[in-house]
Amino acid sequence: MKIDQTQTKASWGTGRVGLMLLTAAIGAALAGCGSSPGAGTAGAADAAGQPDTATITLGLLPSIDAIPFIVAHEQGFDKQQGVNLDIQTFKSAKDRDVAFQAGKVEGLSADLVAISIYNEAGQDVKITSTTFGEFDLLTGNADIASVADLKGKTVILSKNTSTEYTMAMMLEQAGLTEDEITITEVPQIPTRLELLKNGKADAAVLPQPFVTMGREAGLAVLGSTQTAKINPFVLAFPQSVIDAKGEAIRDMYAAYDQAVDYMKNHDQSEYVDLIIEEVGYPDTLKDQIEVPEYVPANQADPEQVNSALDWAREKGLLKRDIQAADVMSDVQFK
Repeated sequence: MKIDQTQTKASWGTGRVGLMLLTAAIGAALAGCGSSPGAGTAGAADAAGQPDTATITLGLLPSIDAIPFIVAHEQGFDKQQGVNLDIQTFKSAKDRDVAFQAGKVEGLSADLVAISIYNEAGQDVKITSTTFGEFDLLTGNADIASVADLKGKTVILSKNTSTEYTMAMMLEQAGLTEDEITITEVPQIPTRLELLKNGKADAAVLPQPFVTMGREAGLAVLGSTQTAKINPFVLAFPQSVIDAKGEAIRDMYAAYDQAVDYMKNHDQSEYVDLIIEEVGYPDTLKDQIEVPEYVPANQADPEQVNSALDWAREKGLLKRDIQAADVMSDVQFK
């Protein structure tokens, strides 16, 4: 089965998950979470009397953290593990969230700030694992050699999202605060890159493949979520789906781990075209693609979760008194 590419005009990336949108749609959202798409099975049992295969519908953004799931499906590892991954990719977080609220996807690639907002809006969404995403901080200003040099400078990002959270953590590590820089909000990721390339800002927070595009255009990388040891990227499911499909979720992670092992033991050339297609790298940068050293699925770090929840409270995005334990599931990791 081919992956369903959901086409939109919006830019992809970890965008704003608006409180107003979530609050207005909460009734539909909770209803959607309660009646999961494809609940139970993928269809009737086959002629040989084999049991039906459960389906997990994932809403993913075209980013590097989606690759193991896509490889798991394309290589048939999901079927081998007894689950069917119905992967729907979205060009923007907003479109992914609309599909999630409508009950069209069960699990989704998200971030810790989004988890805060979902739960503030009354949605019982739980983290089932961390994922392997990355943001980089780029500059085209030759006078800026480190994050500390951003004092008084302009940074473009998307406010009230994991990109702003990432910037805040990098600044804190450099002894600065958000008040010491000027933030210009630009949700559209391609626009951020173009503004940076044209000298309209001093720095920008970007995901792949725009980091590779920026480096090709002469921009410098000041740091990343990897170097700063920040990981806001997670996979999440409503508790209702976890209760109904716990075994299928565990099978999904078995397929994920199998895909990680496959990539570790096969040359990148065997699956790089899939990365170009799904993540959106220009074919001209094929030789510059650096595939991360993926590791088997693991649960998010509670300290990182609490850090993001605290930041969301400081920003007024989260008012509920919830901690990491309240938003983390043990369906896979006890």
